Amino acid sequence: MTNTSINVTVKPVVERKTQYRWIVLAIIFLFYMINFADRTNIGVVLPMIKSEFNLSNFEAGSLMSFFFLGYAITQIPAGLFMSKFGTRGMVSLSILGFSVFTYLIGTSTSAAMMKWFRLGLGLCEGPSPVGGSATIKNWYPPQEQGTAAGIFMGATSLALMAVPPLAVWIMVNYGWRSVFYWFAVPGIILSAIWYFFVHSRPEDSPYCNKAEVDYIRSVSTAANTGDACSERPSQSLGWLDKIIRAKRLSCLETNAEVFKSWNVWGIAITYFFIGFVTYGLMTWIPSYLVNAKGYSFVKMGWIASAPWIGALCGQLLGGWISDKLLLKRRKPNMMFGPLSLIVMLAALINVPNNSVILFIVLFLTGGLLNLAWPCYFAYPMGLTTGKTYPTAISIVTSVGNMGGFFSPMVGGYLLDVYKTFDVVFIFLGVCAFLSFLMVLTVEEPIQD
Repeated sequence: MTNTSINVTVKPVVERKTQYRWIVLAIIFLFYMINFADRTNIGVVLPMIKSEFNLSNFEAGSLMSFFFLGYAITQIPAGLFMSKFGTRGMVSLSILGFSVFTYLIGTSTSAAMMKWFRLGLGLCEGPSPVGGSATIKNWYPPQEQGTAAGIFMGATSLALMAVPPLAVWIMVNYGWRSVFYWFAVPGIILSAIWYFFVHSRPEDSPYCNKAEVDYIRSVSTAANTGDACSERPSQSLGWLDKIIRAKRLSCLETNAEVFKSWNVWGIAITYFFIGFVTYGLMTWIPSYLVNAKGYSFVKMGWIASAPWIGALCGQLLGGWISDKLLLKRRKPNMMFGPLSLIVMLAALINVPNNSVILFIVLFLTGGLLNLAWPCYFAYPMGLTTGKTYPTAISIVTSVGNMGGFFSPMVGGYLLDVYKTFDVVFIFLGVCAFLSFLMVLTVEEPIQD
């Protein structure tokens, strides 16, 4: 009897990867949209608050500024904490805290009380940009990080688009205090959603399978442990790389190296000057439309959303351009954005009092400003590991948002002295140019 053996080749079953990182990004998007809505809603109701508490423009600006003082104070400690313990618990607590302070602002009986509540709001929101961007760093492969950062930053623009008309509607129908009561509710709910559905790393999440984890960590073995500077371009762009000073740089593997890095501090100061522009516009555009252009509150609410509609387009486009067309180079957007913004601020000074033309100018102003915005968050990814990135981005956002502390008060002072918004826009143009000069001092990291 002859024994016949049959060899059967069984193909291994390939596990289909989940796409849970996009669910995480959607939650990050909602979280940062609520975060920005809670900090900026005061700009819309500021004319009413000025009238009720009899405030000068400088005093009104200080209400915005106190937020950024608290915001800057907590970011570096939050970055150090999250570098060691992860983002999950800290971000969830941050969302709950800033939602509570949003509610408390509506209970203010004096400008002094409101300043303290705004300070508390800033202290609680401080961990937010660090936590959001660090989560993206951990959950996305390098080829998707710039795009994810652009979507993350797009949440700020969507918030600023939605806040003016929504806040005006609530204010007109229920009073300005109700704006803060209503805005507090979504964050309270989202704090629980974050804690249960967004883990610090995909490896810790029960909703992310091994195939997706392997895809996220596919760049190198070092990336699997979070020890790689994975967000670096490798393909040369010739003359452009010479202009932006693209160099092979050592990875910042310890927090001590991060604190000693001029590239980190240089981008932080670059962000500081662009923060002057961003938060100056955020604070004074509603008042500019009401006081300088004579629009009603309802009409102001819609036109005031124009720069942030443009900003959403700019942020999404800026992240895509940086990832795909510029092959993960961040400096070109950070150079082009401020220079083009100077042109738009000059146009804003000379724009006729026509609502359509004004809407277009404000749209372009926000769009060109925000081409660079995702790059401030993506740039440190090319310098750091997963462990040191939270510290690096906390330095960038802490220093950068100090521009938000000074800008509203400086703008208010200029308005009190010169009685015209033109001087404010000239001042913001100077800040944009200083941002351009500062970004020239840093290097673009590329792979060996």
